[in-house]
Amino acid sequence: MITAGIDIGSITAKAALFKDGKLLATKVIFTGYNAEAAGLKVYEEILAETDIDKKSIAKVVSTGYGRNSVKIADRSYTEIMCHAAGAHFLNPHVRTIIDIGGQDSKAILLDDGGKVKNFVMNDKCAAGTGRFLEVMARAMEVNLDEFGALSIKSKHPSKISSLCTVFAESEVISLIAKGNQRIDIIAGIHESIASRISSMIGRVGIKEPVMITGGVARNVGVIHALEKKLGMNIEVSHYAQVNGAIGAAILAASL
Repeated sequence: MITAGIDIGSITAKAALFKDGKLLATKVIFTGYNAEAAGLKVYEEILAETDIDKKSIAKVVSTGYGRNSVKIADRSYTEIMCHAAGAHFLNPHVRTIIDIGGQDSKAILLDDGGKVKNFVMNDKCAAGTGRFLEVMARAMEVNLDEFGALSIKSKHPSKISSLCTVFAESEVISLIAKGNQRIDIIAGIHESIASRISSMIGRVGIKEPVMITGGVARNVGVIHALEKKLGMNIEVSHYAQVNGAIGAAILAASL
């Protein structure tokens, strides 16, 4: 039986195909302004790339902020449930998940069976999210793909005290005016994200092993700053960005 998971995020739309306990394929595209169209597009593209007919798909589950716009889905599940299922599939030993997406961030604690034991979510403020990183990279006139790598080169990170995106941007501009080195400011930005995320994790009670999921997992600077702040290693799967879609496809198999 083949099942599909579709994860509609604020920046990217992801799809995954699952068959008899194995991951068949994954796909990522930009969401754009139309979440419903993005859901259909990523689904059609992954089927075309794997040469699988729609009739062969037994069930489809949607997740993400735009999950209710996916009309082809048989059911929708929260990101919390899907990221838990996806992370447990990728590594059954994982007990804490840090999910950082475009517009929100989450800390999820799992029990020994991979079920959600506790979670906390930041969805009211862009601080500590992919959007925050985009805004800061623009302010520093640095390509987002290079942003994290540059932060690791700093020996003296600047102090960014504000956790609000708007105020933090003003603070960064002020640091630039004072002559702070670019890499030090960038490192300070990443450390401020780590402080925000670690504070959130503390509210659920962190337990190792720890895995990071979501698009921000691609930023090595965030991983480095978080590991330093938490004092522990963080696992980064090759499938971190599509973890929610993988979890949705897995949950679809139980419908």
